[in-house]
Amino acid sequence: MKIYLSLTKRLVIIKILMKNLIFNTLLAFTAYTQIYSQNAEEIIQKAENAVKGETAHGTIEMTIATSEFTRSLKMEAWWIGNDKALIVTKSPAMEAGNKTLKIGNEIWSYLRNTETTIKIPPSMMLQSWNGSDYTNDDLVHASNLTKDYYLKIIAVEKINNEDCWKIELTPKPDAPVVWGKVYYWVRHQVFLPSLIQYFDEKGTMVRYMVYSDIKTMHGRLMPSKWIMYNVKKPDHSTTMKVDDMNFDTKISDNIFSYQELERGN
Repeated sequence: MKIYLSLTKRLVIIKILMKNLIFNTLLAFTAYTQIYSQNAEEIIQKAENAVKGETAHGTIEMTIATSEFTRSLKMEAWWIGNDKALIVTKSPAMEAGNKTLKIGNEIWSYLRNTETTIKIPPSMMLQSWNGSDYTNDDLVHASNLTKDYYLKIIAVEKINNEDCWKIELTPKPDAPVVWGKVYYWVRHQVFLPSLIQYFDEKGTMVRYMVYSDIKTMHGRLMPSKWIMYNVKKPDHSTTMKVDDMNFDTKISDNIFSYQELERGN
């Protein structure tokens, strides 16, 4: 009788353990499918839209830091999608009035002191923009990731203790891009960018960008600080601090014109 009761108890315990195992397995599978069933293109689009929107108008402070100096510029910027942008330097005084205009894949630079307009040729696309760790090419190909790259979720990792999708971006054939590979981490809960790493065609990391200081601006959650680090120059970095940004508001096409570029301050 004692042996029979002991066997019954064992069977009950086994049943409970099996139920718990099945429940935990289903829970893990559900979490896995929720994470990996997300479409990589949709994730990247949401992350890019969080910092760009359909249209945007705001003020940004850019700080360039090296071992020799620190230089800051305050700028006002307007965007329409991926195709048009106007960036006007407001300070310091010696650079106030300088402008950058982007229309499609073309960029013009206006220098207020000499009242000259320069169209940036293809040979200068990889040169520094305003002395920063960003290039002219960054402005041209900004937010065209889903168009120029194949995207694939390859892992789920923690960045600063936040769960993130790690997405691999591989250039499409004949895509007009300079990177051989890009890795992009996007936060799960809010679909905001966390980290981007840029690799050359030889597989060497050239630079990386960290997004932090999440704030709400005019009802939209976004990272307000973007820091670009130059791997080849460890003592060199560029910080973009978004002071204010208003998204999806009406912006006149007249702003993005050659006449506006040379209109002065």
